[in-house]
Amino acid sequence: MSTHSRLTVGFPFPDPEDHVATPLPRAYVDEYAPLFSRSEKTHTVRRIIEKVAGTDATVLVRGESGVGKDLVARAIHAASSRHGGPFVKVNCAALPAELLESELFGYEKGAFTGAYRRKPGKFEFANRGTICLDEIGEVPRVLQSKLLHVLQDREFTRIGGRETIQADARVIATTNRGLETAIARGDFREDLYYRLNVVEIWVPPLREQPDAIPALVAHFLARFSKEYDRAVSLSPETLAVLSRYRWPGDIRELENAIRRLVVLGDEGQMRNELESRLRGERPPVASSPPAHHVLVVANGDAGRFDPEGLKGVGRRAAREAERTVLLEVLERLRWNRAETARVLKVSYKTLLGRLVECGIQEARCTGPQPEPGANGRNGHARPSGGDRI
Repeated sequence: MSTHSRLTVGFPFPDPEDHVATPLPRAYVDEYAPLFSRSEKTHTVRRIIEKVAGTDATVLVRGESGVGKDLVARAIHAASSRHGGPFVKVNCAALPAELLESELFGYEKGAFTGAYRRKPGKFEFANRGTICLDEIGEVPRVLQSKLLHVLQDREFTRIGGRETIQADARVIATTNRGLETAIARGDFREDLYYRLNVVEIWVPPLREQPDAIPALVAHFLARFSKEYDRAVSLSPETLAVLSRYRWPGDIRELENAIRRLVVLGDEGQMRNELESRLRGERPPVASSPPAHHVLVVANGDAGRFDPEGLKGVGRRAAREAERTVLLEVLERLRWNRAETARVLKVSYKTLLGRLVECGIQEARCTGPQPEPGANGRNGHARPSGGDRI
C-alpha cells in the first residue's frame, strides 16, 4: 500500500478564525486544540476551554464515564497561564475519607500513628499549577466542608499542623454523577457545588460525534508511537471501521484499542474484530474460557460458554476495588497490619482473611501486630465475624 493511502500521524492547526486575542501556549495549540476541532459539539467545548484559559475560575467538567473528562482538564491546564506549573490529579473515589484528607492536605510528623515524617499534600504539590479533583461526587461529606474552605479562602492546614498554607492552585473537578440528585439526598453540599460550578463543561460521548474519531486516532497514534518507539500508521479502511464503531467504552476504549494496535502491530486483527462487532457477531471464543466465565446451558445447548453473570461481574469488581484500597492503606502505613485494620474499621482477623482472598502477600507486612485475643483496646480493631471492608 502506498504511503499516500495511509493515515499519517499529525494534526492540522486550528483555523485562523478560531484564534483568540491572547496567543495560546504552543503545547495546547499543537496537542489539544485539534482534538476539539472536528465536530460542532467538541468545538463548543474548545471555545469554553479557551475562554477560561486566561482566568483562575474553577471549572466543573461533566460527562459519562470514559468520555475524556481528564483530557479536557489537561487541555484547560495546557491553555492557561499556569501551563508551566504542575498538573496534579487526585482520584477522589479511590481512597477512604481518612486517607483522602491526608492525600489532599498532607500531614505533620506525629499527626497520627504511622506519620513518621511530614508529608505535603496534593494542594502543595499543585502550587502555581492545576489540581484536578477526579470524581468529585465521591468525596465523603465529612471532607466537603474542608474542601469548601480551601476554595473560599485559598488556604488550609496540614493534618496535625498549625501553619496556614496558601493554596495557589487552579481547581478543576470532574464527575459522571448527577450532583443535583446527590444534593437532594443530602450526600453533597449545595454550597460546595456552587463553588465548583463556576464554569461548567459537558463532554459529549463519541457516539454523538463520530466525526471526531479521526483526530483522536491520530492523537493516540502519535502518543503511543512515541511512547513505544514504533512507527505505526493506519489504512483508510481501518479508519473507516473505527469511525463507524459505536465505542460503548467511549474515548477510554478507543485509547486502549490504539495502544494495543501500536504494541501488537496487528491492524488486520483489530479491523476484523471491530467489523465482527458491527455485524453483531461475537468475538472468537478461546478453546479454554477464562476463570471468570461460567458455564451456561440454554435451549439444550450444553457446553457453551457465555460471559459471567451480573452477580459475578459485581463480585469481581468489588474484589478488585477492595484489593486496591488494601494496597493503598498498607503502603501508606508501611505494611502495619494492626494499624491498617484500625483505619479500615475491621477486625485484625478479618483483615488477614481479606489479604489472603485478594492475593496480597503477607510476608511484606511489618510493624507491631496484636497479641492473640486482642479485644479492640490499645488501638487494635475489635473482632467481629461479619466485618466488611
